[in-house]
Amino acid sequence: MPLRRFIPFFFVLGFSMPAVAENEEQAAFERDAQLAIKDLSSHLKKALMSALQDGGPIEAISVCKLVAPTIADEVSKKYSLDIHRTSLRVRNLDNEADSWETGVLQKFETRLKTGEAIQSLNFVEKVDSELGYDWRYMKAIPTDKVCLSCHGSKIALPVQKMIDQNYPNDMATGYKMGDIRGAFSVKRSYSKINAN
Repeated sequence: MPLRRFIPFFFVLGFSMPAVAENEEQAAFERDAQLAIKDLSSHLKKALMSALQDGGPIEAISVCKLVAPTIADEVSKKYSLDIHRTSLRVRNLDNEADSWETGVLQKFETRLKTGEAIQSLNFVEKVDSELGYDWRYMKAIPTDKVCLSCHGSKIALPVQKMIDQNYPNDMATGYKMGDIRGAFSVKRSYSKINAN
């Protein structure tokens, strides 16, 4: 009789452990993703503000093209994940959204239109892959005043020439204050071997 009482207990315990472990894994990933975004965002903003002061928007274009990818690589290594920026309308084709990112960005647009604050637009999901699974996280990037000189509707001719020269397939103009400029996208991969 006592044995019967313990069987259901261990049965439930055995099935609850993976869920607890998964929740802890997700929490750790989200924490690292948010720290990485904060790190990348602050370094990019500092580099852009310095470039704008030194040479205006034309200098800022060089920062986005040459410096931003290097900073993203450094932050990725620091937090053992992959972080980059993407958008539904990219300037640099290397930043083009994959199908998962596109879906999340479209949901962000819907959430913004229904009144959700742009600062709260984020999303996390566990996604199966061929070799295991990925934890993925995205956070929307709002368009603010500093973005408009290169991404707005009224871009100075010398700046537009520089954009055309560096990004012949540019789609990242016509934004206004408060639009979703794009998003930070973070991924950490887990192999099936390490997951077990």
